[in-house]
Amino acid sequence: MADMVEKYKKLDSFINFTGKFKSDQEIVLSEIASLFSKANEYPSLSNYEQTILDQIYMDLFIKNNDGNNKRFSISKYAIDEILSYKNKKLLPKYLVHRYRYEMFPQLYELDNYPPHLQIEPTSFCNYRCVFCYQTDRKLTTKNNGHMGHMTIDTFKNIVDQTVGNVEFISLASRGEPLLCPDIEEMLAYTRGKYLNLKFNTNASLLNEAKCHAILKSGIKTLVFSADAAKEPNYSEYRVNGSLEKVLKNIERFQNIRIKYYSNSEIITRVSGVKFEDSQDIKSMKSLWGQLVDQVTFVEYLPWENSYISPTNDITISCSDLWRRMFIWWDGKVNPCDVDYLSSLSVGNIMDNDISSFWKGEIYSNYRTKHLSKIRCDMNPCNKCSFT
Repeated sequence: MADMVEKYKKLDSFINFTGKFKSDQEIVLSEIASLFSKANEYPSLSNYEQTILDQIYMDLFIKNNDGNNKRFSISKYAIDEILSYKNKKLLPKYLVHRYRYEMFPQLYELDNYPPHLQIEPTSFCNYRCVFCYQTDRKLTTKNNGHMGHMTIDTFKNIVDQTVGNVEFISLASRGEPLLCPDIEEMLAYTRGKYLNLKFNTNASLLNEAKCHAILKSGIKTLVFSADAAKEPNYSEYRVNGSLEKVLKNIERFQNIRIKYYSNSEIITRVSGVKFEDSQDIKSMKSLWGQLVDQVTFVEYLPWENSYISPTNDITISCSDLWRRMFIWWDGKVNPCDVDYLSSLSVGNIMDNDISSFWKGEIYSNYRTKHLSKIRCDMNPCNKCSFT
């Protein structure tokens, strides 16, 4: 029998999260309550969106005794996002899409588009982090066909499909997005199109031009990946990396932000993988907290060997099948980034549209297998500890 393994929840994988705003949840709830009392002042929502907003109100403000624990709540990281919006008229639509992101996987609900789309500008990376699938030569060997940069035409095609349909977008996945030759043009093309655009980078290539491109793009959350606050720990975890260089680059970004983009709503975060018990959140906050708005660790999952790990006994369905879609640099559509070699790919974005894939037969079959508790028939789902 397979050994029992620890389960990891993708939705709430933060450890020791420290946010930008010190306001407690009650203050945020009060601000949200005022939205409902001034509903006529905000842009009209579709009937579908209004139905979700009504459910949000019920979950947040109407008590019930039905024992249902699947109720929408305001997460600690959502507090910063809500308070950062200067235009409060955007909040009803933001809440609708936050609900889709957090609750659809719990309720096994679907509509025509994924609540979140992750777009990979490139699969190349200049680091070889010890806990990352970039250490797997089956991925990084050029002849295997997994390495490349997304073309600007493919990127625009994806963006054009999502505008008005998907509000939560991330630009990152298996590689370092700043390595993509067209990244500045990509960022410019996203400007003003999304409520919640996230960008992940190791910050090693964050020069002045890229700082401006990020700040002009309308990115909501900029995540710098760093797992330590001192050397040699930093470069031991992030092989090929330099803590000194990254610090200088993030300082440059903050200086440019303050000088030229003082009205920017961007939230900056340092997020590290909690790889060893010796990693200290106190020292992380002491160093990085001076430079960014949020500091946190995320739980470690052994991504680097997801195909060769022993089969486990987990039968709970993977939430990403109801929450997220991944599109790699070459247009491959993938249901999960644990499957970094695309054994479960559902097709290519150049052959069909996002909605058709999301509601299509292959995705549906994957969801059915997970709900039927037979994810053990799927590789690497049968070795994965995400739920």
